[in-house]
Amino acid sequence: MGKFEEKSIPAVFQNRVQQYGERAICAYKNKTGVYEDISWSKMSEMVRNLGYFLIARGIKPGDKVALFSPNRWEWWVADLAILSVGAVNVPIYATNSAEESRYVIENSDSKMCFVATGDHMKKIVEVRPKLPNLKEIIIFDALDKAVEGVIQLADALKEGASKAAAKEFDNRINSIKAQDLATLIYTSGTTGPPKGVMLSHNNFFANVQQIYNVDPELFKRADELTFLSFLPLAHSFERTCGYYTPMSFGMKVYFAEDFAKILENFQEVRPVCIVSVPRLYEKIHSGIVAKVATAPPVKKALFNWAMGIAAENLPYICNEKPRTGWYGFKYNLANKIIFSKLKNALGMDKLEFAFSGGGPLSVSDAEFFLGMDIKVIEGFGLTETTPVTNSNNRHKIKPGTVGAAVKDTIVKIGEGGEVLIKGPQVMMGYYKNPEATKEAFTGDGFFRTGDIGEIDKDGYLKITGRIKDLIVTSGGKNISPQNIENSLKASKYIEQVAIIGDNRKYLSALIVPAFTELEAWAKENGVQFSSRGELIKDAKVKDLYAREIGENMKDYARVEQIRKFAVLEREWSQETDELTPTLKLKRRVINQKYSAVIEGMYPPED
Repeated sequence: MGKFEEKSIPAVFQNRVQQYGERAICAYKNKTGVYEDISWSKMSEMVRNLGYFLIARGIKPGDKVALFSPNRWEWWVADLAILSVGAVNVPIYATNSAEESRYVIENSDSKMCFVATGDHMKKIVEVRPKLPNLKEIIIFDALDKAVEGVIQLADALKEGASKAAAKEFDNRINSIKAQDLATLIYTSGTTGPPKGVMLSHNNFFANVQQIYNVDPELFKRADELTFLSFLPLAHSFERTCGYYTPMSFGMKVYFAEDFAKILENFQEVRPVCIVSVPRLYEKIHSGIVAKVATAPPVKKALFNWAMGIAAENLPYICNEKPRTGWYGFKYNLANKIIFSKLKNALGMDKLEFAFSGGGPLSVSDAEFFLGMDIKVIEGFGLTETTPVTNSNNRHKIKPGTVGAAVKDTIVKIGEGGEVLIKGPQVMMGYYKNPEATKEAFTGDGFFRTGDIGEIDKDGYLKITGRIKDLIVTSGGKNISPQNIENSLKASKYIEQVAIIGDNRKYLSALIVPAFTELEAWAKENGVQFSSRGELIKDAKVKDLYAREIGENMKDYARVEQIRKFAVLEREWSQETDELTPTLKLKRRVINQKYSAVIEGMYPPED
């Protein structure tokens, strides 16, 4: 087997298999609760057998195959097999409903669907009568009893092995053109039905190279840069940064069990790199702050002292300046007593690089980790840009920015402050939707991100809001809610927040409390309550939130101040429909769901 010309992800994979052979490509938690390795050659054998199965079942280059599964090693096997035979992978978020999945399979013209568990299978079997083009369903988990039209992955691999077509498989990889369609990723649509983003082999390949070029030195340590994978692989952020990039450079990836067990998995894996959305950093930060709140006075004082020293660390870590003299001594002491123990307890003692994207990371969350020498590197991109267009660099980190444009990428600010992008990672367009594709580009071929931003003297981009989220008050002021929301989330008592105010005289806020912190505060302050509903109605609690809002909003202009707020008793989630699969607020849903509460904050006499 000769070397493949590296112009597609499957070609890169085949070449690395030759290079790494018996080394581990990834590890997963097996039935006995222990992390088990899968070697490059074992992964390749499974990819080839599944590829042979797809060829035998008539999957042609350009055919679409859906993949409905959470992160697990089988996702990689299915993805690499689909791409290797020249077909198109259509991922579906593991948390999608039967109806959302039906829409993706139908709109994408998928002929086959991989599913992870019995639950995923049930959803697809339920909508199968409405999908005449859907042939086989292949399930990763073992079935208790046979289901018509459903094949177990183990059986598909056996069937493939018995119909091996190595020459055809290699030919298919060799005949993939850089501009061929590799995937359709359906955007989670905060407005309207999801659109299928068409990404080519070259979009992914180019973006992996661009990530490499941000910091080529870093990749020389590929052997020790272990990743922990937990963001949905159905999203381009995890797929490019947490799967194709480590795979292209021979780094090992561990699969987390799921987001609920993430801290446990951190302790078991002790990764060097993670790719995450801001939610994880927020949760860890607020969790630590909550623990400290109930700690004995001496511990509390020590922690606060250490946090003061951490704050002074920012210019050193962000610009890679060595800590010397008295400050160096104090930092080493704080590290010995507090940071090293804290990182050890969190399973973050080896964590050097925490990449953040998929939404704005608050400066206070970024600085919390940076202060303890964990490099939080914030970047920017969209599904439509495969996704990375900008990234901070470990040699120069500017909290509050998403960094400079990556290689071969032009980022400029258009009218209304919109961030516009041109580069090899920009999508081919939206599937079967020429109108939406045309709208997404300017006359001179720049992709319109829908984000508002500004570029500083170092070329670092700062995102200040989303055009469609802009609140235009009845006084005609344009206000971006994200910045205000991020400032408010710096309060340890605020878990989630949505700013309201479109076409209204003033701004108001819907607040979901960080209940662990709030309940601890209530006990300390003699607030009696038998339920969360009762707790949030207490006058002392309302005063607490009024103070927290005032404190975190003091740098804002008068027109941006929050005049009224309502505290809610339930956290927003994807299951209850207030969040997208990538954990962004669905503002339209929130506005409808809480319309009575919102109207209550705008009485007619105001």
